[in-house]
Amino acid sequence: METRRKHIRNLLFDFGGTLDLPGAHWLDRFLRHYRDLGVTLTRDELDLAFTDATRRGYQAGERIYGFGLRQLVDELVSWQIDYLLLRMPGRVPESIRTRAPTLAQRFCLETAAGCEQSRAALAALAPHFKIGVVSNFYGNLETVLNETGLLPLIGAVADSARVGAFKPDPAIYRAALAMLGARPEETMMIGDSLGKDCAPARQLGLTTIWLTPATLRYTDCRAQEADLTAHTLQEVVEFCLGSI
Repeated sequence: METRRKHIRNLLFDFGGTLDLPGAHWLDRFLRHYRDLGVTLTRDELDLAFTDATRRGYQAGERIYGFGLRQLVDELVSWQIDYLLLRMPGRVPESIRTRAPTLAQRFCLETAAGCEQSRAALAALAPHFKIGVVSNFYGNLETVLNETGLLPLIGAVADSARVGAFKPDPAIYRAALAMLGARPEETMMIGDSLGKDCAPARQLGLTTIWLTPATLRYTDCRAQEADLTAHTLQEVVEFCLGSI
């Protein structure tokens, strides 16, 4: 395989849906937790609230740069509920506000478990590769990575709110490469989004791995936006170590 002949020295990882809980998008995780609390929303309905809360998070600026994961999730859930109660009266009970802390706690416990698995994967890779994280985040990604125990294994953090560029803008990848002192042809990007992670990185000359649940299938045309497909971080580790 052509990818194996490349000398990969550097690895860039997405965070949400990749390192925090591989293959699970934050929107789908929030949707599951709302449903577990008896709020029956469709994915499209929650997506509107999720997008609005994400926008407010990006606009919050330095006020949330020091937030840990729980503070961030509390804020995001509060903004989601603001949107749902305003735009979907009758569809969402007002009482959901009293259950918001439970939702946030479940989300964060799930993230902690996912990051624990990711620590083992990064620990196996760190002696052989320089590692960076590239994420559309809120300015507090480094704080969250430190809180979850991942930061000591990471050499560069490209947080979109700090860099001033959001995926799929190639500028955020260029920033990450510069932080690592890495060349595109010697770097691999691993992420759960074809459009935001794989396609823009590949255009810059990076090798790409699409991390996707085994149950999710795209057409061959879409899958060609990535060089390789993996269903677990362990598969990523095995491939990377096998290419040394």
